[in-house]
Amino acid sequence: MKIFFITSNPGKVKEASSLLKPLGIEVEQLKFPYPEIQADSLEEVVEFGIRWLKDKVSKPFFIEDSGLFIEALEGFPGVYSAYVYRTIGLDGILKLMEGIENRRAYFKSVIGYYDGKVHIFVGKVYGKISHEKKGTQGFGYDPIFVPDGYDKTFAEMTTEEKNAISHRGKALKEFHRWLKENLK
Repeated sequence: MKIFFITSNPGKVKEASSLLKPLGIEVEQLKFPYPEIQADSLEEVVEFGIRWLKDKVSKPFFIEDSGLFIEALEGFPGVYSAYVYRTIGLDGILKLMEGIENRRAYFKSVIGYYDGKVHIFVGKVYGKISHEKKGTQGFGYDPIFVPDGYDKTFAEMTTEEKNAISHRGKALKEFHRWLKENLK
């Protein structure tokens, strides 16, 4: 079975493919721009995206939105993570965190799957913001996020190591579990 993953990020496609391939599901990237609304939650952003895409794209498909929520910054950048990454980048976040002791943060991923109905899957991983960028793997905020129980950033992990514990990995596992139960 083939499922379209609507994203411009090949790193996300690689992560999804490695988790869904064992189910016999081929994940095909589809670059199809859609509006990302300003909203209070990632769930709202994803649900809007699906409603906008559902009559424009072949079914089945899924989209994913994620964010980095930093405790000391009142959850910032949160739903604005992509914009903040593009504008101030990792160096900007590290500058905002200068002198701050509480470095607690979490990543949240929301996957929306559409097969005629909307299905939402959520994953979170808790950790902290490092004091410097480390590692060359992954993408986005990976070089500055250290998950709980580890002493290295996501960018210092292999795709398999990261998938086992990451927010997107957890959301994809929920998606995987649902597909396994519902695609018999």
